Amino acid sequence: MTSMLEAGTLVTLCSASKKDRFLVTLEDGGKLETRLGIILHDQIMSAGYGGKVLSHNGSVFYVTKPTLEEYLRKIKRRTQIVFPKEAGYILLQLDIRPGARVLECGTGSGGMTTVFASFVGDEGRVYSYDVREEFIELARRNCRKWRVEQRVSFKVRHISEGFDEREVDAVFLDLPDPWNYLPQVRDALALGRRMGALLPTFNQIERFLRSLEENAFVDVEVVEILHRALKSDPDRLRPEDRMIGHTGYLIFATPILYSNRGDGVI
Repeated sequence: MTSMLEAGTLVTLCSASKKDRFLVTLEDGGKLETRLGIILHDQIMSAGYGGKVLSHNGSVFYVTKPTLEEYLRKIKRRTQIVFPKEAGYILLQLDIRPGARVLECGTGSGGMTTVFASFVGDEGRVYSYDVREEFIELARRNCRKWRVEQRVSFKVRHISEGFDEREVDAVFLDLPDPWNYLPQVRDALALGRRMGALLPTFNQIERFLRSLEENAFVDVEVVEILHRALKSDPDRLRPEDRMIGHTGYLIFATPILYSNRGDGVI
């Protein structure tokens, strides 16, 4: 049984005959113009989730509820975002759950900010730092569109000045030189909890690994995640011709107590 959708609702329109998909924020009296015809927003509202609508030339579309993965791929961006294939693994490695307090530096367009805010729930909090105010404002709009803005504290500040927060549950850095800021991470992150970083090259990873060792981080993992989809036609089941290959390397580590013996760690 379907129910009417309201203006302001975010929906996905899926073509029944093509691979065309559209992420649409519904407006009273609005319309979507596509190569497969024009679809009126009022029709979509009446159809509801799971319903069917026709464009002005008879093309069939189905109305579905967008997933966070799809939203991330289509958000407005001015920077590279963390891809969905990495986002899920980051959540698991950093143990992000309802009530968690998460600190990120390198807000960018707010893709990972939106992910963190979706999983910490109303009991948790995301603290997001970036030096560019225009990036913060774009990230704020993207979080607002997904309706999680209220869970995020945005701050315009360089990481060299340190963080306001202490004893947070997780830290994630999307910076070109995270090795320069591990003391600030240690000050903010609770001992025994995980931090993560995203880097694009081996040279950066090598430098970061040395710095992690010098700053008493252990349980280090470096990983690259590849994504290969299969064609969904049961009569010609095979891999898609294209795949999402290298987008970045993920590094995770955990801080421990320094030793007084001069060897760095206990």
